Amino acid sequence: MTAQRPVIGIIGNHYVIDDRYPVHAGGTMNSAAVAEAAGCMPLLVPTDPAYVTVAELMARCDGFLLTGGRPNVHPSEYGEEPTEAHGAFDQARDAITLPLVRACVETGQPVLGLCRGFQEMNVAMGGSLHPEIRDLPGRDNHRMPPDGTLEEQFALRHVVTFTEGGVFHRLMGAREVMTNTLHGQGIVRVGRRVIIDGHAPDGTPEAIYIEGAKGFAMGVQWHPEWNAANDPVSRPLFQTFGDAARAFAQETGRMSGEAPRRSA
Repeated sequence: MTAQRPVIGIIGNHYVIDDRYPVHAGGTMNSAAVAEAAGCMPLLVPTDPAYVTVAELMARCDGFLLTGGRPNVHPSEYGEEPTEAHGAFDQARDAITLPLVRACVETGQPVLGLCRGFQEMNVAMGGSLHPEIRDLPGRDNHRMPPDGTLEEQFALRHVVTFTEGGVFHRLMGAREVMTNTLHGQGIVRVGRRVIIDGHAPDGTPEAIYIEGAKGFAMGVQWHPEWNAANDPVSRPLFQTFGDAARAFAQETGRMSGEAPRRSA
């Protein structure tokens, strides 16, 4: 009998195929990272309050992967007006993910944010974003290369330096790692309890965790889901996330069918 795996809700994005067919979608590499590197069962979430609620998701999933995506967090979520520079939006996703992050922080349900998900975690905690990091003085262009194969677009492009002795330093076993970079936006005002634990060489925040969260609550600005099972930086991140989901599932009795061990 196959051992039951913790369920990871993978936050989907809204897309339109051929300009006429609406879908909720998630990159295959996200599912692969959850299954192969984290050892959990991936479950794609149609991220829209018309179809699901935060309470329902938390009752059925043992953790959440906040994925990247073309649409950005709507700037009204951090008190700003939208401009052309802010790009496209997915406000239905915002309506689920922002309260979901806050709920996970309070309950201890594991949450891992990648790229847009990293930005969502900051906004959920009261922070803000800049629409184009490359327009800020002294910053580099962190956007995806426009051409090339996926291997070329997701290639390692810059160093991320972690805080000495910090959460990511301990998790990775190194103060410096090489990462890809495929984002336009980035953190400006840091959210409440959001600790920036890693930076790119130009000072752009690249790794965060939520201080005082009851469980795993971490995010990275890069895309560790690419080749996660084989990458020496991605693998420990997803393994730790998977371990946190297993611990949560066991403590709540979900994996064994037992009554929850956690107090109300």
